[in-house]
Amino acid sequence: MHRIVALILVCWAAFSVGCANMGVEPWERDLLARPDMELVSDPVEAGLDDHIYFSKEASSGGQGFGGGGCGCN
Repeated sequence: MHRIVALILVCWAAFSVGCANMGVEPWERDLLARPDMELVSDPVEAGLDDHIYFSKEASSGGQGFGGGGCGCN
């Protein structure tokens, strides 16, 4: 019984230590703020992706685009 409690305690301690550093340190922010770290670094590509996505979503009405689900105006 003592081994099971000790095993549970060790596992709990290992898992709690793994979550101790969840934030971004000040010296790491310059690396994360680089333009190539964005999900889509090209603004033209991001605009085209938004247009394609929202022109296919008939129920949302688009994101400032006219027309319905077919993509036409």
